[in-house]
Amino acid sequence: MKLFTDVAQVTFGGIDKIFDVSSTFCEFYIGSKFVEIKWYGVIIAFGFTLAALLGGRIAYTWRINLSKMVDVLIYGSLGGIVGARAYYVIFEWDYYRENLGEIFAIWNGGLAIYGGIIGGIVAGFITCRLIKLNFFNLLDMVGMSLLIGQGIGRWGNYANQEAFGTFTNGNYGMMSDKIVRYITRNPDKFGLEGVTDIAAHIEENNLYVHPTFFYEFASCMVGFLVLYVIMKKFRKFSGQIFLCYGIWYGTERTIVEGLRTDSLYIGNTDLRVSQVLSMVIVAVCLVLLIVNLIRVKKNPKPIEGVDFFPEGSAKTLKEKKLEKMASENQKNGDENG
Repeated sequence: MKLFTDVAQVTFGGIDKIFDVSSTFCEFYIGSKFVEIKWYGVIIAFGFTLAALLGGRIAYTWRINLSKMVDVLIYGSLGGIVGARAYYVIFEWDYYRENLGEIFAIWNGGLAIYGGIIGGIVAGFITCRLIKLNFFNLLDMVGMSLLIGQGIGRWGNYANQEAFGTFTNGNYGMMSDKIVRYITRNPDKFGLEGVTDIAAHIEENNLYVHPTFFYEFASCMVGFLVLYVIMKKFRKFSGQIFLCYGIWYGTERTIVEGLRTDSLYIGNTDLRVSQVLSMVIVAVCLVLLIVNLIRVKKNPKPIEGVDFFPEGSAKTLKEKKLEKMASENQKNGDENG
């Protein structure tokens, strides 16, 4: 077995150090079959695990049936994988219609985040209807969990040296031999048509690319903290956290997508699919958030899982605490008497 292979030498502007970044966690043979495990998959699995644990913790706090949550997790994950692949294939159909056998080869890459979110939500909605679970509470858990999973998952892009942006001369820029090879294959995306020696041109002009993977990681982590505070202090209705997620992530993705060079486009236009979709999501979520906050202010209602628990007693959590205190006081009084 070999560990940490397929190494790229990565440099950052302003940092006098070369980082050796491996894209392959390990590789080995099972009989005559060669098996390769990529860091991308390991990192995605780690992010997914943390997201699932966070969702489980919130479900426990809100007294949601954990057995039902497992059902949602299984079917939602399957729906997410199908949606992520379908989204990518649809917008790259010019290629896949000539290579139908590759449509299901997800191990070669080609999973779109927005497709995964859409597919997961659709599968989650159907599952919630069948098992009678509050779908909007589920969405709030998803919003929190997605930021954790997406943020950590972006480090998989760093391991692969992919999903980077256009040129920048900033001290925060990134460059590697893998990036140089990508630019050499796609000079038109970087305005280098006609340049004979692209590697030399990049070195002579001290060029770097935007590390957009890190921009998304940082945004997701900050967004998680913001949404966590909203959930704890300012949550007024079920679904509010997911709407805030849509506004936060949609805004960030609109900005970062404009820096990337590997975007999916709408037909033969210059419109980036994720950028357009992000702007629509921000607008829709913002309108729904404002409308619901106004409605709740006019007609306040308890929130399922916070103010009341439909699977248990209809009493509020505060009432239960008061009853427990009264019972303990009564017990202490009897013992003293």
